[in-house]
Amino acid sequence: MIKPPHAMVRNDASDGVKAVLGPTNTGKTHLAIERLCAHSSGMIGFPLRLLAREVYDRVCKIKGEANVALITGEERIEPKNARYLLCTAEAMPVTERSMAFVAIDEAQLGADRERGHVFTDRLLHARGREETMILGSATLEPMVKALIPGVEVVSRPRFSTLSHVEPKKLSRVPPRSAIVAFSVEQVYALAEMLRRFRGGAAVVMGALSPQTRNAQVELYQSGEVDYLVATDAVGMGLNLDVQHVAFAGLSKYDGQRHRRLTSAEMAQIAGRAGRHQTDGTFGTLAGMSHGHGELEFEPEEIYAIEEHRFPPLTQLFWRTPEPRFDSLATLIADLETPPERRELRLAPEAIDLAVLKRLADEPEIADSVRGRGQVARFWDVCRLPDFRQQGAETHSRFVARLWQDLRHGQLGADYMAQQIAHLDRTGGEIDTLQGRIAAIRSWAYIAQRPDWVLARDEMAARARAVEARLSDALHGKLTERFINRRTALLMKKLGPDTGLLSVRLEDEEVLVEGEHIGSLRGFAFQIDPQTRLTDRKLLLSAAEKHLPGLLEARAEALTKAIHEGPAPLAFTAGAITWEGEPLGKLGVGRALLTPLFVPDRLLDAIPAPARKALVAAVEAWLEKELEPLAPLGKLEEASRSQEAGPDLRALLIHLVEQGGILARESSGLEKLDKERRTMLARLGVRVGALDLFVPAMLRPRPIALWRELARLSGKPPRGGAPDETMPPALAVGRRDRIPGYRNLGKQLIRIDMAEKLLREAHAQREEAAAKPVETQAEPVAETQDTAIVEATETPSPVAAETPATEVETQDTAPDATEVPATADSAPAVEEPAQAASPEKSKGGNRGNKESGKDRSRHRAKGRDQGRSGGRGNRDPRPSFALDPARAISMGLTPASYERLLRLGGFQPVNPHPRGKESKPAPADIATETSAETGAPASEVAAAAPAEQRWTWRPPRRQAPAPQTERAPRVREGSAFAALADMVR
Repeated sequence: MIKPPHAMVRNDASDGVKAVLGPTNTGKTHLAIERLCAHSSGMIGFPLRLLAREVYDRVCKIKGEANVALITGEERIEPKNARYLLCTAEAMPVTERSMAFVAIDEAQLGADRERGHVFTDRLLHARGREETMILGSATLEPMVKALIPGVEVVSRPRFSTLSHVEPKKLSRVPPRSAIVAFSVEQVYALAEMLRRFRGGAAVVMGALSPQTRNAQVELYQSGEVDYLVATDAVGMGLNLDVQHVAFAGLSKYDGQRHRRLTSAEMAQIAGRAGRHQTDGTFGTLAGMSHGHGELEFEPEEIYAIEEHRFPPLTQLFWRTPEPRFDSLATLIADLETPPERRELRLAPEAIDLAVLKRLADEPEIADSVRGRGQVARFWDVCRLPDFRQQGAETHSRFVARLWQDLRHGQLGADYMAQQIAHLDRTGGEIDTLQGRIAAIRSWAYIAQRPDWVLARDEMAARARAVEARLSDALHGKLTERFINRRTALLMKKLGPDTGLLSVRLEDEEVLVEGEHIGSLRGFAFQIDPQTRLTDRKLLLSAAEKHLPGLLEARAEALTKAIHEGPAPLAFTAGAITWEGEPLGKLGVGRALLTPLFVPDRLLDAIPAPARKALVAAVEAWLEKELEPLAPLGKLEEASRSQEAGPDLRALLIHLVEQGGILARESSGLEKLDKERRTMLARLGVRVGALDLFVPAMLRPRPIALWRELARLSGKPPRGGAPDETMPPALAVGRRDRIPGYRNLGKQLIRIDMAEKLLREAHAQREEAAAKPVETQAEPVAETQDTAIVEATETPSPVAAETPATEVETQDTAPDATEVPATADSAPAVEEPAQAASPEKSKGGNRGNKESGKDRSRHRAKGRDQGRSGGRGNRDPRPSFALDPARAISMGLTPASYERLLRLGGFQPVNPHPRGKESKPAPADIATETSAETGAPASEVAAAAPAEQRWTWRPPRRQAPAPQTERAPRVREGSAFAALADMVR
C-alpha cells in the first residue's frame, strides 16, 4: 500500500494558475480539452463519473486509447504508457507532479456539503508543471483570488441567450426538451406520461452505469425520441442537443433536509438549454404543485438565471486531506479540526466520517484497529462510497463486514467471484436491476483497490462485465417501458393527417376510430390515464382536432335547454356549474346586487359564436336566479334617486348592505321627515319597534343569495346560514348570529315574530287602558292609532323618573310622521312620538314652576301611587296583564319573552302572590298557536304561567336642536364681499 505523503508534499504554488469562470455553455470544458491535448501530458478532474467517461471517449478519438486513462472509483482503464488522465475529483492523484497540464472542472462544488472538501483540496493543491486551469462558475471568483494569490481570472460569456417562458403542460412541452425531476419515482412517472403523449422519452440518472446512460442519450441524440427525462445530474456538463429545459420540481433532498434549489443550482440545470449559438428556454411544468401552491420561479430567480447574476461564494468547505493515523481518536480529531483560514469552513460530517465514528464506538472493531498501518487501512475502508444510498447506519454494517475480511489481508478470489456471480442476473424489473447495478458498483470499487483483492485484474474485469450486462438489461427495460416506437414513428410521419380519423361522442365518452381515448365532462376533455393503446398519441391528436366541433354542439344544446325550461345549472360558492363541471364564477360588478359572470377558461375552446350565445344564456339564467333579491334591488335603485334625500339614501344603502334587516336604534330613522317615511313605506320597508326590515328577505333563499353576494364583494357576513325552515324561535348555542333573528339571551326570535308579539302586547295594553278603573279619576283614552312603541335594550333611567304629566303626554300624543303599513303585510308597530312640550301637556305649567325639591317629591309620590294601585288618584303608568300564550307557542321561554318585552319598553311590576294558579290561555289563541306549532291546544292553554303585571313607557328621545346657519360677517368693499354678491 502506498502511504499518502506528508502534508508538506502538497504544493499550493500559484504559478501558471488560470481560472476560467462563467455560466454554462461558455465552452469551458471544450477549452480544457483543447489545452489538455496541446500538452505532452495532462489530467482533468470531473464531478461525475458520467462526465469523465464522456470526455474520455472524446480524448481517445484524438490521442488514441493507448495514451488515455480513465480513473474513477468503480472503473480504471490504465494503459501502461497513458499520458492523459480523465478522473473523478476523488480519484485524482493530487501529489502527482509529472503532468504538464492539470484542470479541475466545476470547482464551485467546493461549497457542496458532502463533497465540497474534496474540490477545495484540489483547488488548493492540484497543480500542473506548465499550466493549471480551474473551471467553474463566476461565483467562485472571490474565493479563487483569496486562496490563490496571483491567479489569472478569465471570464467567458455565454454563447447563446437563455430565456424564461411560461409554464407548459407536459403534453405541450416542445420537442427537443429535457424534463428535470428530483426523485426516481418522478422520473419514471414523467417518462411514462411522455410515452403516452409523445411516443416516449430517454431516461438519464446519476445512478445509471455509463453504458446505460450512453445508450439512453443516443436514443435522444439520434432523434428516435424527442424528450429526455433526467435528474439534476444532467446539469453537470452533459452536452446534449436540448432547446428547452422544463423543471418538474424546484426543491430536492440534500441529504439532511428538503430544500428549494438555489438560483445558481437552477441556472446550472437550465443552462443545458441552448448549445453553442442556439438560444434556449427554461420554465416549469404546469399542473405541478408543491406545499405552497403552483410550481413557478420567483421573479428574482428568473432575473438571476437570465442575466447570470448570482451571489458570490464567501466560504468553501475544507477538511484536512492528510490526517494523522496514530490512532482512531487522533484520526477523528484531525478530520474534525477546523481550518485556519477564514475563507475556509469545516466541512459537515460526510458519510465516510459518520461511518468511521460509528464503528470506532464499537469495542470489537476498535480493538482490531492497531497501529498506523491498520488505522490508515481502516479509514480507506470507511471511505467506500454508499452506492446503494442506504444511509450511514446500513452502510456502516456493510463496511464492518468488509473490514472483518480485510483486517487479516486480502479478499480471496473465490469469495469475490461468488459475490459478483450472485449479482449476475439480468431478470427483474427496473428497480431490481438498478439495485443490482448499485451493488456491483460497490464490488467494482473494491476490486479496483490493488491491496484489497487477490487476482485484482481478473475480478475487476468480471465486475465490469456484470455491470455491462446489467446495464444492457436496464437499457432494454427502460426502452420497453418508456418508449413506444410505433407511436413515435406514426407521430413523426402521420401527424398532419390525424384529422382524417373519425372521432365521435357516445355518452360523454370520446372514441377515435372506435377506441376509447377519454371523456368529455361538461366542457373539459379528460384523457383516460388507464388506456394502454399502442397508437394512443396519434388518436389523441385526432381527438384534439375534432374537439371544437364536439364542444360547439354541446354548447348549443345547453343554450337551448336554458332558454326552453328549467336550466340544469347550479349556483354554489360563487360558481356556476353544469353537471358538476364549472362554467364560470361570479365577479365583482357595479353594485352588490349586480355581479358579473366570468366564464371559465374551459369555454375558450368553444367556437366564438356558440360561446357568445352560451354566455348570454347563462347571464339571463343568473339574472332570473337572483330575482328573490328584487326587493333589495328596489331599495338600491331608490338610493340613487335625488328625491330621496341624503338621510334616506344613506338608510337605504345601509339596508342593502345588511341584507334588508337593520336595527332601528342605529338606522337613523329619526332624521327622516314625513315625506321620506312615506317613501320608505312604499318601498316595502316595515318599520318595527326594534328593527327595520323587508319582509320578503326573511326567507332562506334570499338570505343565502345575499350572503353569497356579500362574500363576493369582500364583506362576508358574520354568523352562519339560517335554518331551511326558519322557525319562529331557535336556541342560541353556537348560532348567536343568524340573519333574520334577534338575540334574546339564550334564544333567538325571528324579527317578524318579535314584532308580532310586541303588537299583540300593545293591543292588550290598549284594551286594558280602555277599560274604566274604579279608583281612577279619569279613564285613559288610548287607541291603536295613538299607541307608541320605542325599542330600547334596557329601560331608560331618565324615563323611569319622568313625572306623570310627561308620561301622559308621551303615551297619548300621536306621531304625525308615522306611515301606514304596506298592504301586503300585517300592520306595523308605529314609531314612537317625541315627548310633547310641557306647555301643551296637562299640568305642564305647574311642572315648570316647581322647584327641584318639589319635583322630586312629586316623582316619589307618583311612584308610590303606581305601586298601590292609585287609591283615589289616577295612576300615571297603569299596570296591565299580558298573555304569553302566543310567545310560548312559538317556542319562547318566559325569560326570553320577558327580555323581548323589556326591549320593547315594557317593564314588569310586582307579580301576584306565589301559589296562584296560572291563567289558561284563551281558546281562540290556543287553537291558533296550536295550528302554527303543531302542539295540542290543551298543552298550549296549560302552559301559560302565573299572571304578570306590566307597565309601558317609551324612553325619552331628545330631538336634535335645529341648527341655524349664521352668515359670516364680511367686510364691505372686500373681495369676499364681491364674491358673496355673485353667489347670492
